[in-house]
Amino acid sequence: MNRIVSLAAFVALSLSLTSISLRAQQYQESYPEFQPKTDLRPSMTVLLYPDGQTTSCIVENGVQITKPATEDNELRGEETNTAVGSRRNVGNDARMDFYFPENPNGQMVIMTPGGGYEHLSSFNEGAYGSKWMVDRGITVCMLKYRMPNGHMSVPLDDVHNAFRYCRYHAAEWGIKQIGITGGSAGGHLSSLASVLYVDAVTKPDFAVLLYPRITLRRGEKCSTKNNLLGKDSQWDDKIDQHLKLLEYYSPDTHVTPDTPPTFIVLSADDNSVPATNMIPYYTKLIENGVSTELHVYPKGGHGWGYSSEEYKGVGKDKFSAYRPEFEQALERWLGEQRARIE
Repeated sequence: MNRIVSLAAFVALSLSLTSISLRAQQYQESYPEFQPKTDLRPSMTVLLYPDGQTTSCIVENGVQITKPATEDNELRGEETNTAVGSRRNVGNDARMDFYFPENPNGQMVIMTPGGGYEHLSSFNEGAYGSKWMVDRGITVCMLKYRMPNGHMSVPLDDVHNAFRYCRYHAAEWGIKQIGITGGSAGGHLSSLASVLYVDAVTKPDFAVLLYPRITLRRGEKCSTKNNLLGKDSQWDDKIDQHLKLLEYYSPDTHVTPDTPPTFIVLSADDNSVPATNMIPYYTKLIENGVSTELHVYPKGGHGWGYSSEEYKGVGKDKFSAYRPEFEQALERWLGEQRARIE
């Protein structure tokens, strides 16, 4: 089988939210002490590259839905996980975890957790974000994409394939609109997907960016840049090539009037990704007439994601003072996007 769970059987069971694939269950049981602090679990898990990265794709009923990866990230062996959901060594088992709400509203997001392209923040910007979306009727494809590991095209390849898969099944799932969302490096990836899509199938309908790294600069301390493209010192004898790559992988250089509507939120006291890093992207969006909403809160730091006090404990959510306002704004904005197609 090219998928972890049979979609036909899944649909026959009316998208039963208690149905979890054996492979997904295997991943959960591999780290029983490291589980998100929510009862929500994926309803379905699908491998992006069932038989290997550069040779396989998802084929259903004789139809090729996705494409083989352009590069193998060369990561092998078991994935690792931590108590906060820091999942590492994602390679051949790159996959999509699907969360289907009981009362779907026709909207879907492909979620790209952050982690500096070194690991995936699979709880903070994955499981907890999925719970927030599902509670509001939004279907989620939480993408556990491959880490670059010296292969810079890998994460975006995975996003494009996730869109191909979700678009293919959109009608049968009752999905009318598919956006993308991510935080930090996942926000960088989501913004890249907003400007470097291949066609109408891979183009997001909207983007939600949480404290994203956007512009990449030589000489600037930045784990997202280093893990995606390599350290600056690796390019000392090829500086011109490095500068071109930095420009190419800076989403602000690709904005056009066709860039999808974008919601951006960050904190002014973010010491990991300076708030000013967003200015070139936001400016380009405005200049190109892209529907854009930017929220900058005075405190919160970096990486607050969807880890509210419900998951972190009372007094431990550094974004707690602004989280209700942020959630209200995001819910309203997502409703406005949905209204465009209703």
